[in-house]
Amino acid sequence: MKQIKLDLDNTEEALNDAAKILQDGGVIIYPTDTLYGLGANAFNENAVLKIYKIKKQDRNKPISVIVKDLKMARKIACLDSKVEKILNKIWPGPITIVLRKKDIISDVLTGNGETVAIRIPDNEFISALMEKVDFPITATSANISGEKDLLKSEEIIRKFKFAKIKPDLFIDAGDIKNAQASTIIDLTTGIPKIIRTGIVGKDEIKKFFGKFI
Repeated sequence: MKQIKLDLDNTEEALNDAAKILQDGGVIIYPTDTLYGLGANAFNENAVLKIYKIKKQDRNKPISVIVKDLKMARKIACLDSKVEKILNKIWPGPITIVLRKKDIISDVLTGNGETVAIRIPDNEFISALMEKVDFPITATSANISGEKDLLKSEEIIRKFKFAKIKPDLFIDAGDIKNAQASTIIDLTTGIPKIIRTGIVGKDEIKKFFGKFI
C-alpha cells in the first residue's frame, strides 16, 4: 500500500495519484470530515467487491457513496424538488441521505437493496478529488467490519500492512480527533427517519426536518 503524507507541498500529487487509482479500479484510503474512508469507483463492481474483501464485510450490508454535487446525485438516486431543497440545506456536511437508487447503481453496492446512501462531505481534499473523477466514490469507513474505527495513521498502516487484500493508496492527513461517523437519514418514505445518529445530533437534525423527526 502506497502512502502519501498530505501537506500543502504535495496536494496535487496526492490528488492525481488518488484519481488515477480510482479510475483504474483501485481502492484508496482518504480523509473526510468525519472518519477515514475506503474509496473506489462506485460504478465499478470489481472495485466495490474489493472494498468488501478489504473490510471483510457481509455482502448484504450496503456501502454508501460520495457525490460531487446534486447533478451527480440525480444520476444515481431519485430526487424530487422537496428532497433537493433539503439537500441544498444540509450539504456539504456530515449527513448521509438514503434515497431510492437508479438502475445505474449496481446491486453489489447496495447489498441487493433498492436504496443508496449518499452525501457530499465538507472537506477540501474530497472536493478537489471529485473535480478529477466523473463518478461517485464509496464512503465506507476504513476499518475491518465490526471492529473499531481507525483514527490514527499508525493504526491504519499497521492494520493493512500485512493484509492479504489491501488498499492501493493511503492519503495520510494525520490523526483524526473527536471523530464520529456521519448521521444517516432515510428519505424514501416521505417522512424523514433517523437510521444512525452520528456527528450531527437529533437537535441539529430538527433544524432541517422539523416536526418529522
